[in-house]
Amino acid sequence: MTDERLGAVDAVDSVLGALADPTRRRLLDVLAAEGEATATTLAGRLPVSRQAVVKHLAVLDAAGLVSGGRVGREVRYAVRPAALDATARWMAGLAADWDRRLANIKRVAEAAEQEERSGDRSQDRNT
Repeated sequence: MTDERLGAVDAVDSVLGALADPTRRRLLDVLAAEGEATATTLAGRLPVSRQAVVKHLAVLDAAGLVSGGRVGREVRYAVRPAALDATARWMAGLAADWDRRLANIKRVAEAAEQEERSGDRSQDRNT
């Protein structure tokens, strides 16, 4: 596997790990709806402390899902969709692979069933 492909796999792993937590998913929902918000604002919308929000935002930031920018004394966070888009593309590719595999299995099963029916008919004629 190339270094570039390994990096992409690590990025997908990081995104999926970050999205595994329902609080982080909720943070992304709020940020997507509002555009940007501070940790204090986000903590007001969730049943967790500001410190917990900051820790969750750090995980989301490390995964490339949000970014924080200083505006005066505040740090405002916003969604960065690129990492989520890359993960969605990976998932679409995975789904396409499974669709091809299932189509092959279906083709083999249908061919075997057709063969069995043909064999049954020729056996009936021979008896």
